[in-house]
Amino acid sequence: MMPGFTGGTLDRADRLRHDVDAFAAAKADWRARLLKLAGDTPEVTEDGRLGWASLADTPDDAELLLLGLDGGRPHFVAHRPGERMPPVRSPALFAALDQLQAGEAATYAAARSLLDWHARHGFCANCGSPTTIFRAGWARACPNCGAEHFPRVDPVVIMIAEHDGRALVGRQAAWPARRYSALAGFLEPGESIEEAVAREIAEESGVPIGRVRYIASQPWPFPSQLMIACVAEATDDAITIDANELEDAMWAPRAAIAAALAGAPDAPFLPPPPYAIAHTLLTAWTNEA
Repeated sequence: MMPGFTGGTLDRADRLRHDVDAFAAAKADWRARLLKLAGDTPEVTEDGRLGWASLADTPDDAELLLLGLDGGRPHFVAHRPGERMPPVRSPALFAALDQLQAGEAATYAAARSLLDWHARHGFCANCGSPTTIFRAGWARACPNCGAEHFPRVDPVVIMIAEHDGRALVGRQAAWPARRYSALAGFLEPGESIEEAVAREIAEESGVPIGRVRYIASQPWPFPSQLMIACVAEATDDAITIDANELEDAMWAPRAAIAAALAGAPDAPFLPPPPYAIAHTLLTAWTNEA
């Protein structure tokens, strides 16, 4: 099962990012397309594809960011200075994500993360001066001190612990009723993936961890994480939750997780949505049996 927000088909065309003339030609190409967004919500066609418009629809105050090429046809998203991504994901966005084809969702993820980065990094982290866009939208430069800034990706570990044929899942109070998912947390400086997995599980649930194995990864555009999915072997099954992190945590047998993933009416909990890598992780673990 391919994780959500992966499988994009656009050629990211790094070669055009270094060539001012080639980028100008891409913007002048009559075939060029502009991603349709309402805030951070994409327009989705009946067949699960992103909606695109002509560059003639670009707002007058916007700067074009190159997403890539499809058969040589340039695809852009418009960044408007001062415009920020909505702080809360709307029901309309959730509905759009449920409809998008996998590769289309990957293009959306790149666009949303790029827009959010520009919105939050308009000033130089070195000297505080306003920065300007270059490299076809994939960098910002400081005219005062010469520093160059590039879109960042924050690594996050997302994992289940396993013990005696069961997987550890938890829930946060803000989630929909009955939803349980994998535990997750940001990697810290000077920490390996395996160390972060063990630390986060121990911090959130009190469960001690031995061996850790990698499963898959996923870009997560809210705002710009790389989710690194793992399975960890628990050396004990006693749970002591951190109430600041989790509302509840429990050990779920494979059959219970399989029922949740299948949407069975008697399943003990609701699973994460299919576009979340936690869904991929639980599916992979369940299928190992």
